[in-house]
Amino acid sequence: MMQSLVSAALQFPTVVFTFLLALIALYWLLVLIRLAPLELFERDSLRDDHMASTLVSLGFAGVPATLALSFLVLFAGAISLAIELLALRWLSLGMLRVPVGVLVLWISFAVASPVAAAVCHSLQRALHRYQPFKRRCLLGATVVVSERQNDEYASAQLANEPSSAVKLHCKAGDCPQAGERRVLVKYLADEGAYRSVIEQQYLDTRVRVNKLRLHRKHHSNGYST
Repeated sequence: MMQSLVSAALQFPTVVFTFLLALIALYWLLVLIRLAPLELFERDSLRDDHMASTLVSLGFAGVPATLALSFLVLFAGAISLAIELLALRWLSLGMLRVPVGVLVLWISFAVASPVAAAVCHSLQRALHRYQPFKRRCLLGATVVVSERQNDEYASAQLANEPSSAVKLHCKAGDCPQAGERRVLVKYLADEGAYRSVIEQQYLDTRVRVNKLRLHRKHHSNGYST
């Protein structure tokens, strides 16, 4: 049994996850012995950061990137391993193993994404009480504004955690108002505060960006819209 598992783990596409899980295990080991930062993959802004934006679009808003990637690769690897053991190893694929393997990679990530997001969100409340996870990892999270403190700052709570506290930065002409639902889009480390946008505006912007990307993709492939 063990030999079959090892053999399956070293077959494409599962070997990709085996390699990634080894890197992730090494990273967490370095974190434990304090040789690597816990926020290695965190960023200060969602703008022009493809990984952060992708994680938010996959449902990992407000989840530490390191944790999201760890669970995503773990579950996707388990799905890929199951497919290898139950199906692929019994087939004579030959050169077809590469395209089939790429399809399995896509399926594994697609199926694992909502599962990993659900697990991460179930741990979210406990994580946000842990100081290293109380900063950049909240990018993409939705908050409800409680009150304006002054002309520079407002206070808010995470939409799913009424007992939480988040400090919002006010911009000229766009200061958070009590009761508004807003999305955190940038972390200001010097101030310990976030810049935010109204939730509906954020959603509308994402729709426009996705349409623009699709439009550019069509043109790059030689199609017109």
